[in-house]
Amino acid sequence: MSVNILTGDCTAVLRTLPEQSVHCCVTSPPYWGLRDYGVGGQLGLEKTPEEYVEKLVEVFAEVRRVLWDDGTLWVNIGDSYNANGRAGHGARIDCKQGTNRASAAGMDSNRPHAKQLKQKDLVGIPWRLAFALQADGWYLRQDIIWHKPNPMPESVQDRCTKAHEYVFMLSKKARYYYDAEAVREPGVEPDRVRADRIGGANGHTVRHSPGGMMEGSATRNRRDVWTIPTQAFPESHFATFPPALVEPCIKAGCPPGGTVLDPFAGAGTTGLVADRLGRNAVLIELNPEYAEMARERITQDAGMFANVD
Repeated sequence: MSVNILTGDCTAVLRTLPEQSVHCCVTSPPYWGLRDYGVGGQLGLEKTPEEYVEKLVEVFAEVRRVLWDDGTLWVNIGDSYNANGRAGHGARIDCKQGTNRASAAGMDSNRPHAKQLKQKDLVGIPWRLAFALQADGWYLRQDIIWHKPNPMPESVQDRCTKAHEYVFMLSKKARYYYDAEAVREPGVEPDRVRADRIGGANGHTVRHSPGGMMEGSATRNRRDVWTIPTQAFPESHFATFPPALVEPCIKAGCPPGGTVLDPFAGAGTTGLVADRLGRNAVLIELNPEYAEMARERITQDAGMFANVD
């Protein structure tokens, strides 16, 4: 398998890729108004959430062009709060792919804000983006909850601590590639299930056993709440979105030997997981420093079998 890392503005680079050249896209864009990544042309510093969402829609329009007709898009996106007229740290900033190693210090005076929102309002970026992509022609198929059992502590006393983010699954067409078997999860009753709850459905073979029980599959269709701890990236001062979050997206959305795209590659988690799972990857990263970091990380992980360009 190969991992191709391209450096530059994601929209411009995407326009150089041929149509229907990747099978799925798994990505986590820079979050709005939370951090200055220290490079020109970055996303996330738009003055309003509407402008931010509009730019992401443009990026994903190019993603749709390069996707196979049966391709899927998986987007991890976080939210923030409108504090003192500016976007505040509503979601954990350092749990996403591509977060800059520079701190958020110095951002407060220049932080984008949503004038139409009240102080302390949740901005609602994930659903603003999801509905905008839907309006642009994507099929909005699923809102997956990434439940984080180790969320960043918050000092707030008038709401719950934020412990989840969204992963939206969207498709280019009504019918698309999705390997449900590859992402099945352990059943609630792995050894036996009640006869009236299974009935041989979904093609699983069952047989009668004493006590009115039936033996059947120990797995079930994957649920849409994924409990996955955040994971720090030890080589830097930021964390990536964890490989365990990327893995089911790739397993379900990309056939073995296919190609996965990430237009916001950051530390290269998508490429690393794709390579482990026997898929090719195309990564795009604006910051040359992060592109090199991703290259070294994936090469080290693959060892003598590394094929990173």
